[in-house]
Amino acid sequence: ASPASAFTLVLLMGFMILVIAGVIALTQATRRIAITYAKRVVGRKVYGGQTQYLPLKINYSGVMPIIFAQAILLFPSTILASLFKDVNWIQRMALFISSGWVYYVASSLLIFFFSYFWVATMFQPTQISEDLKKSGGYVPGIRPGKPTADFLDFTMSRLTFAGAIFLTGLYVMPGVVSSSMKISSSAAQFFGGTSLLILVGVVLDVMRQVETHLLQSHYDGFLKKGRIRGRVDRIQQGARAVDSTTVVWLWVALAIMVLIGVVYKLALK
Repeated sequence: ASPASAFTLVLLMGFMILVIAGVIALTQATRRIAITYAKRVVGRKVYGGQTQYLPLKINYSGVMPIIFAQAILLFPSTILASLFKDVNWIQRMALFISSGWVYYVASSLLIFFFSYFWVATMFQPTQISEDLKKSGGYVPGIRPGKPTADFLDFTMSRLTFAGAIFLTGLYVMPGVVSSSMKISSSAAQFFGGTSLLILVGVVLDVMRQVETHLLQSHYDGFLKKGRIRGRVDRIQQGARAVDSTTVVWLWVALAIMVLIGVVYKLALK
């Protein structure tokens, strides 16, 4: 391969590592709200008197805003292109709607809209506030009831704004990489888009489920000690637990293989 191809490979590898690490970090990122429970005595037992945390995810809506935005934008252009195949100006208009700067601007606006719409539909600060009040919990410095609901709503609105910016940047990233690096759109999908977000979310969810299964399951009779060792036992013995860093390196290995194939294909042209 030429020096230019090698430099392009190194640049794409570094950029992919940054994108994957950023997706993992922002997918896992949460704002923890401290919840303090008042002490109450029931018989001889004392309940409450401890502090727990209410996690609020930055990317609360996940990949749904991108899916909704794509469906709404691609539906009119697909219908027009299929109904008027012989009309040139309609075909040009359908192509203009489904690509270019107009498409990305409209997609960004729809992603912001559906991010707030999803949070407004699924996140209920009033219900959370009432549940905390009934269980004797409160946010330090915030009065129970409506002030707590307003605080949660204001906090979630700011987190949703940051999450919407993250989704928009991730959505337009493949187009920017494809036009700037002069690579195919299929190869540029590894640098962002819906597929990368879904893959990272699935891998992280599988890791959490496997870890939970190892910690909670006990199989008598299969091992000498009568159970499969989980993450806690490995930590006590000095072994290294699987965390998000391992996922990043797995993605790096996958990125290296993909980029080698892309650069090799470009060198053959």
